[in-house]
Amino acid sequence: MPFKRQDSIHAPIDTTPSLKNSPGSKDDEEEEEHELSGVGLDKKVPLERNNDAHYHERKAIDPSALGVDELDPANLLSNGQERPIETAVDFSTRLIATVDDVNMPIHTLRMYVLGLGLTSFAAVLGQIFYFRPSSLTVSSLFIVVIADMLGRLWYMLFNALERLTQRFFPTEYRRPIWTFINPCEFNLKEHTATLIMSTTAFSSAQAISVFAADELYYDLNPNYGISIFTLIASQFLGYGIAGLMRAVVVYPSYAVWPATIPTVQLFQLLHNDKDIAGQRKRMKFFLLVALGIFIWEWFPEFIAPTLTGVSIFCLAKRDSVWVTRIFGGSYPNEGMALFSVCLDWAYLSGASSLYTPLATQMSLYAGVAVSATLLLTAYAGNVWQAQNFPFMAQDLFYENGSSYDQSLILNADYSLNRTLLEEQGLPWFATSMAIYYLGLNLSIGATITHCLLWYWEPVKEAATAFRSRSTDDAHYRKMLEYKEVPMWAYGAIVVSSFAMAMATCYTGHSHLPWYGVIVAFIIAIVLFPFVSIFPAITGWQVSIQTLVLMLGSAVVPGNAQANMYFGLYGSNAATQGIAFASDLKIAQYTKLPPRTTLWVQSLGTVLGGILQIVISKQIIGSHRDILLDPAGNNIWSGQNVQSFNSQAVTWGALAKDMYSPGSTYDMIPLSVLVGFGVPIIPWIIHRYYPKLRMDLFITPLFCYTLGYLAAGINSTIFMSVVTALLTQGYLRIYRPTWFRKYNYIMSAALDAGMQVFVFITTFALFGAGNGTTVAMPNWALNPVNYADYCYLDDSS
Repeated sequence: MPFKRQDSIHAPIDTTPSLKNSPGSKDDEEEEEHELSGVGLDKKVPLERNNDAHYHERKAIDPSALGVDELDPANLLSNGQERPIETAVDFSTRLIATVDDVNMPIHTLRMYVLGLGLTSFAAVLGQIFYFRPSSLTVSSLFIVVIADMLGRLWYMLFNALERLTQRFFPTEYRRPIWTFINPCEFNLKEHTATLIMSTTAFSSAQAISVFAADELYYDLNPNYGISIFTLIASQFLGYGIAGLMRAVVVYPSYAVWPATIPTVQLFQLLHNDKDIAGQRKRMKFFLLVALGIFIWEWFPEFIAPTLTGVSIFCLAKRDSVWVTRIFGGSYPNEGMALFSVCLDWAYLSGASSLYTPLATQMSLYAGVAVSATLLLTAYAGNVWQAQNFPFMAQDLFYENGSSYDQSLILNADYSLNRTLLEEQGLPWFATSMAIYYLGLNLSIGATITHCLLWYWEPVKEAATAFRSRSTDDAHYRKMLEYKEVPMWAYGAIVVSSFAMAMATCYTGHSHLPWYGVIVAFIIAIVLFPFVSIFPAITGWQVSIQTLVLMLGSAVVPGNAQANMYFGLYGSNAATQGIAFASDLKIAQYTKLPPRTTLWVQSLGTVLGGILQIVISKQIIGSHRDILLDPAGNNIWSGQNVQSFNSQAVTWGALAKDMYSPGSTYDMIPLSVLVGFGVPIIPWIIHRYYPKLRMDLFITPLFCYTLGYLAAGINSTIFMSVVTALLTQGYLRIYRPTWFRKYNYIMSAALDAGMQVFVFITTFALFGAGNGTTVAMPNWALNPVNYADYCYLDDSS
């Protein structure tokens, strides 16, 4: 458990006003009037759009802007200092405002124009870059910043236009028009709805990868109707599952969803208490940090790339392959980057060190330490013929170490040819990659047991409380003011998704039989509560894609195309459900009504999906030959589709042979079963030795990181540990006031400033616009070859 316990994981401490009374009681009304009076509000005064000063006063108090002398005594130590933020209730009430304005406009013309506009922008941009050699990821914080700028501009522009029309049109004609166009300042709930709508489309849907592979490799061209309904089914299945289980993964206090806190705090900073000195100081801090990181990123990303990974060990000895394997790591598959110093926030931001609970991060880095030992030992011991292959690689190999050519074992329709397979032999993984898959499957089994051992009681009580509408969470109690989405509606979404999936799988010639669709749906539904509770509590998301693809190869063996669709409805649906649950939590924190949340999520998904399908079909139709070419060109590349199809072939056509009992890698699927037993050991230790705090040890995360160093750029790890210990360790415990006021705003500012930099330079310098890149002249921190001075070719 990543947060400090009292009696149990769900036990709140008395840090907020009592919520004992039922909604609508006289005591509740008196309590609400008392809360609103704290911000100068009269509950009986209606919201007037032309009284901006009064509207400002109606904004909720941001607890992060309070001084120590304004805190509830329950949040102070005996010496008068603020106590550390430790429990789940602390995080959700001392960092996020619980006050709500039920009269705040949401369904405004401005919200729909901005929401639909940004959804279209994100969908088109994300889909174009899916087929480009350079990548661009639009983050939610980037959308928050852009939406805020556009919302404020809208308000100022139409306010000015309204003043210009005063002399020409009578008030009785003018007022209704301008009230419809510009009812108030751009507010918190409009902003939240805009974000939720647009973030559904800022990355290419997995269904698009399936359609692109169908068209490029399997000579299938699903029409627009089949494509749209397939995409909707795969996305909405996850939404329906998340909605059915929201009582245990969204509403309770233990479901903090740590990754949402920086976004919610940024919302509060932009909209609440602008006239309070403490809030203005926090806004200045945010702007300075965002500007500072925007300026700084020019150095590691362009001027001085060496700053992405500085290793004194490699600088001291550049002629040893083992030094590179152990201490190098600023390039993919270079090494483990032990003690390498990364000064590039574009890489460090992925570690989420500023907002992920310390217990989660320490469990991860404990696994990383074991991973380093395990990878080195396995390679030195030649486990699975390790020394025949590169130390780190994601490709498939022949046993002699040469790259495996999958095309030599496939028929023209990309189905497996067993005669050719016998001639070529089964492929091999680099040993580091095999260990990665081993750890991944261990973590899935451990996830289920860990949830049952540590989270079963609070989850059970949360489900019971939801049925009686007595969930003891300050934010949830405020949400009772709004109409809930009924359970039958979410159930209908799941049933409708199943019907659409079943129909499109046959009409679209997916090769996935009816029983394959059923099994994929069952997997998504059964695994969702386990894989969603982890990001809700620990901030870490479990990956089930590998397991689902393995199971798909058993259900429909030897068929890569069917395996793609199996993964679409199995793992992708669970991933979409997690994303929707996260959005529901943001909505709960910002008091966006549940029905509005589902509506804008659905609207963004449908619009974004349609645009992505149209754009992808146009690109494939115009540049088919280039997309099939492994090299592509400087403007278009099919690398993402090629990689996706290659993975489908690997798992769909070869998994049964590679992982069957007695095969080289039979331990990889069996590790799921082994993982079931891993959490039992720390659970038993905690029962007898509670002072060891094994309840803070996240066993699935530890298992997952056993192969953590096997891929990617590892130079971020050391600085991520330092950042975690500094922020979630030292500042949270010993400087709690600074932590409450600035830590999450700093996280949002760093990510927002970095995203603005990436967006600008991707077009201006790195070839996203016309395919032409701008090169920085070589100098000491931008050498001719490898920027870290560390890399030594593994073949040498």
